[in-house]
Amino acid sequence: MDDLTAVPEPGAVTVIVPSFNESGNVRELLHRITESVPSRVPCEVIFVDDSTDDTPDVVAKAAQDCPFPVSVIHREVPVGGLGGAVVEGIKAAASEWIVVMDADLQHPPSLVPELIAAGESTGADLVVASRYAKGGSRAGLAGGYRVAVSRASTWLTKALFPRALRGISDPMSGFFALRRSLVVAEGMAQELRPLGYKILMELAVRCEPQKVAEVPFTFQDRFAGESKSTAREGLRFLRHLVELRTARPLWRMLAFGLIGLTGFAPNLLALYGLTAAGMHYLPAEIVANQFGVAWNFLLIEVLLFRTRRHGRTASRLARFALLANADLVLRIPLIALLVGTWEMDVLPATTVALLLTFVLRFAGTEALVYTRKRTGYTRKRTNRAARQGEQ
Repeated sequence: MDDLTAVPEPGAVTVIVPSFNESGNVRELLHRITESVPSRVPCEVIFVDDSTDDTPDVVAKAAQDCPFPVSVIHREVPVGGLGGAVVEGIKAAASEWIVVMDADLQHPPSLVPELIAAGESTGADLVVASRYAKGGSRAGLAGGYRVAVSRASTWLTKALFPRALRGISDPMSGFFALRRSLVVAEGMAQELRPLGYKILMELAVRCEPQKVAEVPFTFQDRFAGESKSTAREGLRFLRHLVELRTARPLWRMLAFGLIGLTGFAPNLLALYGLTAAGMHYLPAEIVANQFGVAWNFLLIEVLLFRTRRHGRTASRLARFALLANADLVLRIPLIALLVGTWEMDVLPATTVALLLTFVLRFAGTEALVYTRKRTGYTRKRTNRAARQGEQ
């Protein structure tokens, strides 16, 4: 690292700390930042807090002893989890460089100047503190289970996004620096839609930095409190992977089709049960189709259109069901037209009808059922240095 320490530093850095019930770590974190950052890089710290404990009050008290501005953005509704908290902090940051780090001190604050120096020396837009780069260590990962999960998540993520994550050995890292221009340009911050705590993956895939650098680091033991890594967060991570992979219309349409195929299972099971109970097969077909529609709607809501859900669920379900059944009604006369007028064979005509109605249903679902949603925040200054900066 000696070659990086001589690189001129930029004017300032904003350190964003997403926090959830981290009151036991705040004072020590600010103390270590004070010891290692301001002497090399002028800085401000923004806590984006989703806590249900007294973390905001602890930040306010500890900030009085800091020689740099400390702010708190407290969110009553933690939209997007810790990743969403980082996005709110990015929108509020004013410095040329932004560093994201956890509140639990597993990310050493002393490395903040090194991350920025690496970015300045290489011209990188994104600098990742990596546990897996040469010289790094994952020592703070407690137990073989967490190590295995971390490795599997890293492999899966890099397999799904080989181009976007090229040059990033640790896409699961929560410790990194980025140029503000990477997310501010052309309103890119508004396009970020994280889910859970893996915000680096979101930034790398959606913002497409031109150049990425890495700095090895040793993952530390948690200073106080309990880990927020749970099975629920793991499921949110998998949903986030699907959402990122299907961000482009072609991939989203492919996923839409695969989900549609899974709908055959509840459809056929319902059909079997209804006909076994004595219902005539024609009305049974219509009723059974609704089971497949409901199944497809559930998966599409959760996996494809999480950020576009707007209004009441019942309203979206009704519109989705209308489109799905319209597809069924449209297909039969379309097949008749292709066979009777264009003299196509039945099987090719059915295939063409299936493809055309599928594309129309996908387009209709995007245009008529789902819209995007918005979020907001409030910010307050908490220490003397911040108040002096406003005068």
